[in-house]
Amino acid sequence: MAETIRWGILATGGIAHTFATDLRGAGLTIQAVGSRSQESADEFAAEFGIPNAHGSYEDLVADPEVDIIYIATPHPFHADNAKLALSAGKHVLVEKPFTLNAREAREVVDLAAAKNLLVLEAMWTRFLPHVVRIREILAAGTIGEVRGFIADHTQDITDDPAHRLNALELGGGALLDLGIYPISFAAHLFGSPHTIHASASFKETGADASVATIFKYADGELASTYSASDTRGSNTATILGKEGRIEIDGVWYTPTTFRVISSTGEVIETFDSSEFVGHGKEFQAKEAERLIRAGRTASDILSPSESVSIMETLDEIRRQIGLVYPGE
Repeated sequence: MAETIRWGILATGGIAHTFATDLRGAGLTIQAVGSRSQESADEFAAEFGIPNAHGSYEDLVADPEVDIIYIATPHPFHADNAKLALSAGKHVLVEKPFTLNAREAREVVDLAAAKNLLVLEAMWTRFLPHVVRIREILAAGTIGEVRGFIADHTQDITDDPAHRLNALELGGGALLDLGIYPISFAAHLFGSPHTIHASASFKETGADASVATIFKYADGELASTYSASDTRGSNTATILGKEGRIEIDGVWYTPTTFRVISSTGEVIETFDSSEFVGHGKEFQAKEAERLIRAGRTASDILSPSESVSIMETLDEIRRQIGLVYPGE
């Protein structure tokens, strides 16, 4: 593998623009883009100075100058697009949620393993500087044994039934778009829940408007999450330990500030991301590049098996709230 890792971006929507902007800002190499239309690919390529523009996803994954594909399509297409790229011998970074359900997640992970290729879910929060520091604090035992986690991801987004977030056929709803963040972070702290309790409210389209969950883990830890697409809340998170807590400010899953507070109320550390420039999507890309250069196919920070486990948790939440997507 050459020192330079060459990226291909599959799809040209909003998240693809954000990703390309951050990669360009970080000096990473975007070699190609693929769209369902040549016109869209050409426009995207011109905007970001990308050498190769392909009018189909098939042509993109066949590009010999591309090493890894970023999958930026809506949720229901992640699995097929990822398998297309893997079958062509490309590593993949798959936008979160990893797939629509756990069955699809297993198919993608199994194919990557068979091809000896990297597959990484683009849960970008895990790779941000403030979350890296939080992992160090927890590993050092600064707040003692971690016993709880509380977080919300709440946005006031349009009720337009044509909007992707409100369209069941596109996997829309609060759970997969917003709830994935605190649910994934809870998994990062505690692993898979031993018990799951979930409740939800719904929009007229059938998409979930809000979802609340309570998770209990094998050693008695508890995590509480609340996600909504029709109400904006604080978007903060708290990690609770026996000897203190970490309070992460809004918006907690983006570059932000946090405080480490002892059990007596003393602030013993403050982390500040206020000078951060960009969105922070480049850190997941750098992790993917590091793994490829090391000849590895899985990240210790977010492994393929953990992505499958998170999808299993989301499946159980959907079962409890009665949420089924077309075609399942």
